[in-house]
Amino acid sequence: MKKLAILAVLAAIIAAYFIFDLGQYLTLDGIKAGVAQWEAFYAANPAGVLAGFFAIYVAVTAASLPGAALLTLAAGALFGVVTGTVLVSFASTLGATLAFLSSRYVLRDAIEARFGQRLKAINEGVERDGAFYLFSLRMIPAFPFFVVNLVMGLTRIRLWTYVWVSQLGMLLGTAVYVNAGTQLARIDSLTGIASPAVLGSFVLLGIAPWLAKLVIAAVQRRKAYAGFTRPKRFDRNLVVIGAGSAGLVSALIGATVKAKVTLVEAHEMGGDCLNTGCVPSKALIKSAKVAATMRHADRYGLTPHEPEVPFKAVIARVMEAIAAIAPNDSVERYTGLGVDVVKGYATIVDPWTVEIALHGGGTQRLTTRSIIIASGAEPVVPPIPGIEASGYLTSETMWEAFAQMDAAPARVAVLGGGPIGCELSQALARLGSQVTQVEMADALLGREDADVSALARAVLDGDGVRVLTGHKAVRIEGDVLVAERGGQELRVPFDALIVAVGRKARLTGFGLEALGIDTDKTVVTDEFLATKYPNIFAAGDVAGPFQFTHTASHQAWYASVNALFGTFRKFKADYRVIPAVTFLDPEVARVGLNEREAEEQGIAVEVTRFELHELDRAIAESETKGFVKILTPAGGKDTVLGATIVGAHAGELIAEYVLAMKHGLGLNKILGTIHAYPTLVEANKFAAGNWKKAHKPEGVLRWVERYHTWRRG
Repeated sequence: MKKLAILAVLAAIIAAYFIFDLGQYLTLDGIKAGVAQWEAFYAANPAGVLAGFFAIYVAVTAASLPGAALLTLAAGALFGVVTGTVLVSFASTLGATLAFLSSRYVLRDAIEARFGQRLKAINEGVERDGAFYLFSLRMIPAFPFFVVNLVMGLTRIRLWTYVWVSQLGMLLGTAVYVNAGTQLARIDSLTGIASPAVLGSFVLLGIAPWLAKLVIAAVQRRKAYAGFTRPKRFDRNLVVIGAGSAGLVSALIGATVKAKVTLVEAHEMGGDCLNTGCVPSKALIKSAKVAATMRHADRYGLTPHEPEVPFKAVIARVMEAIAAIAPNDSVERYTGLGVDVVKGYATIVDPWTVEIALHGGGTQRLTTRSIIIASGAEPVVPPIPGIEASGYLTSETMWEAFAQMDAAPARVAVLGGGPIGCELSQALARLGSQVTQVEMADALLGREDADVSALARAVLDGDGVRVLTGHKAVRIEGDVLVAERGGQELRVPFDALIVAVGRKARLTGFGLEALGIDTDKTVVTDEFLATKYPNIFAAGDVAGPFQFTHTASHQAWYASVNALFGTFRKFKADYRVIPAVTFLDPEVARVGLNEREAEEQGIAVEVTRFELHELDRAIAESETKGFVKILTPAGGKDTVLGATIVGAHAGELIAEYVLAMKHGLGLNKILGTIHAYPTLVEANKFAAGNWKKAHKPEGVLRWVERYHTWRRG
């Protein structure tokens, strides 16, 4: 009702403007004709005329009516430069603020509900540079002020910021027009006031804040490099620290564009993903799935069989997978591509110098124009009493330990209910271990929706994992993990304790502290992935905000291109469409928003589901667990805000929604695309079909039904 009241008031003002032909008074001739009469009123009752003029000006600007510029001229003619400027300055700001608040109150919620994701980036920019944006717009008369009022109301700029910046930004233009109004009789048109020269001056003033910003940035760069001597010549164009996904891609891009690049790696080429993370874990998961398939062969009409699990052979296969992929990331391959690969520990001595402690002994110093820190991440080990003496394993150390075992550990305790903890718990349980998974939160996969967490727990329960959510590990006594919930302690004996509570960026040992490079859980970078030193960048897990191999590769492009060509143009890292997959069986894949995040961010969404037990291919393969869930804006638009898929090969199926979100393709486009039959990817089309059914035009269909009835006679 309040919104309707505001709209009614605005409508009444606009209606009165046209009904009573008030526009005739807000023309140049009308203003000239009325000034003499207003001068007489002003001489007799100055306070009343000032108050009346102020109210009229506020009403005109608040209702976004034409004529504000002419009223400003009238202010100069009636009240003189000083009084007229002060009066119009405050009236225009108040009117603009009322228009701003009306737009914000009446329209912003609806606009954000419909275009929330697109507005997110705009609001982030406004939060960072809103005062600069607004001041520039206010200084340039070419931008209609009423449009600025209405559009800024849709953003998240603070009210007080809007008020003071508007007042300051409009002041000079107001003074120019008020001063011109003192010579009203000589003015034949507004073009004389807003001449190209005057407009050009305003434009220069408008971009002055941005020029100032560039100057400030230059001063900050100079300050950052204070105390360091920049080399006159450089040994390298780029030095990359770390040969994981981010480092390999950065070095490859540099070499491809013919830059002289050195890649420094202290351990194994390929980083965590190849050697201890993605590759070995997925190989283990596949072996575990085969074992589970044998155990449940009756689902496929076959005789079930309890598999024998020669654990050494299983781990040997894991190592074979690593060895088969390793040549792609090897020293030999990258040397052949033109990268200078050095094995050793790198330390950044100054912004242009890297010192390498070589594995073969000695050191090497290289000067370089740019540096990319791609040192990755390492497992977090919580400070639980007794953990250091427990012989705990992590995702990095367990493979070597497993290789020494003749059989899978009989009793395994897994700390952590995130993706790594869930994947390892299911795989080891399927390979014959008795697994107890301990998670402090009340649900597994805490970033996912409740239905996803519930399904993940159900499948782990089905594979024999003892899941203890809401339990905190309080201490370790020898080979017993003691967990506590609600004051009650529970003892979990183990033969192997796997810590999988998360990963943290590798920040120490590279000279960051000595250089004063800011870190806060990760290396602090700007939107271009640069640190406080404009020539030192970070990419991958060490930079955050995501810890995915594909995100590290994605960031590497921005870091390397900005490092090599940032003098001419820099690119902001784009995180709008980032998929993620948890390789449980069934898999959990997601891109964009889920329901939990939409609620936290106040984004109104519509949820559409398709259950896999309705899909022909899933039925034929006995892979019916799971669903496709799509989030679209509330109100009926088919824009994909997010998608969650739980099911067999969800990591592959999510790609269609990643593509759709990246290129702005809606559900209607997916529905209109031919999908081969019978395939699992048809689930995406059927989910789009469910959305379409929910939005069928019932009114039109009733008329169509009548038409068909008439046609039958």
